[in-house]
Amino acid sequence: MSRVFLLSSNISTDPYPVYPLGMAIVAGALQQAGHTVQQFDFLVNEQSDQTLQQQLAAFQPDYVCLSLRNIDNVDSFSSDDNWYLADAKRLVETIKEQCPVPVVVGGPAFSIMPEEIRDYIQADYGIVGEGEQAVVQLVATLDAGEAQPPISCGAAPLAGEQMGSPLLVPEYVDYYQHHSGLINLQSKRGCPFKCVYCTYPGLEGSTFRCRPVEAVVDDMLRLKRDHGATNLFFTDSIFNDPQGYYLGLVEEMIRREVDLNWCAFFRPQGLSREVLQLLKRSGLYAMELGTDAASDTTLAELNKGFDFAEALSCHQAAVAEKIPCAHFIMFGGPGETAQTVAEGLANIKQLDHSVVFAFSGIRILPKSQILERAIVDGVIAADTPLIKPVYYFSPHVDVEQMNQMILDSFAGQRDRIFPPSVGQEKMAVMNNFGFKGILWDQLIRFDTQRQRVRRGR
Repeated sequence: MSRVFLLSSNISTDPYPVYPLGMAIVAGALQQAGHTVQQFDFLVNEQSDQTLQQQLAAFQPDYVCLSLRNIDNVDSFSSDDNWYLADAKRLVETIKEQCPVPVVVGGPAFSIMPEEIRDYIQADYGIVGEGEQAVVQLVATLDAGEAQPPISCGAAPLAGEQMGSPLLVPEYVDYYQHHSGLINLQSKRGCPFKCVYCTYPGLEGSTFRCRPVEAVVDDMLRLKRDHGATNLFFTDSIFNDPQGYYLGLVEEMIRREVDLNWCAFFRPQGLSREVLQLLKRSGLYAMELGTDAASDTTLAELNKGFDFAEALSCHQAAVAEKIPCAHFIMFGGPGETAQTVAEGLANIKQLDHSVVFAFSGIRILPKSQILERAIVDGVIAADTPLIKPVYYFSPHVDVEQMNQMILDSFAGQRDRIFPPSVGQEKMAVMNNFGFKGILWDQLIRFDTQRQRVRRGR
């Protein structure tokens, strides 16, 4: 058996620090296979190369696995200053200076453009897609002295019961509990929807693959019992799948009296007050909504599969149940004009008792349909490198005028966030005052708003 050192390179705290769940799941699979593992979170360890070198020297690994969560922060105002691959390249150099062992890179960012990233950061091997079985197989192959291609893909997508539980590091859990008040968990993978900008189907497959609800609730209870968790975020691409798996999950949460506050990312479609009442009984305290556009024209161009009236209906049901909502809206996408911008801003005014995060432009990435659209529309050339941030802006809109229209519409409203860095500034202030959790929900007030978590609970 081998000694495997796993390194999470993520240093982004936008919108809040996020536990490196992928690393923890791969670590659990390697340990279950009999390997000795050590996990290292670069963010928790104060981004210290010296600490990394010390732990590598003490552990003496046979392999180092590097997890890449993000390429950049997908904000057209600041992504050039938040491009994370240069840091990943430096980490690989640090690893190789300390211990000349194979470096394996994986994670969602890597899987989006594996050849380009591996070449840039100079890793020895790369894993595309789900890592828990693929990394175990890679280590077994290399241990046996057999040839291995530089980049390999996981086998067929894992069934829900094959998805492992995370191997959590207690001191890392403590860090994220203290800094964000949130621990994350995944109940399913994949997404069947075909939003033109999204990489989820390319990364996780085009069907929902759901873990057994009993296993998910077991993980929740373990987080509560062993780590004192009080707040949870589900990292599923969409929590409310049309097949209704999520309803069985929340019913199991209620039956087993999980008693954890939780939040997730929702599709604003098909959510009635009755459904939201059930979710609220299970601990739902806030919802992040992938509305993504605010006019019917731009919603259709993004291939969202719903119109603004449906999104508004879900929003109104949430408001009636006093559940804080955040809507994420991208302006400047396909079909955007000055008229659709004005229409979208007028529609957003109907989203009362909510926070709206607006973005300018859409990051163009491989494994998304927006790349093909950008080439057809003449926004980029077919051979444009995408490893550095490149954005789609509709040829039919003046970007400066569009940005000013958003700023004018949002002016003086603390629950309307544009550009995204404004939200980071507000959240940093709230965090300094001791607030924990997703934080944006603190910007919303209901007449009888539920008292939220502060200073840890």
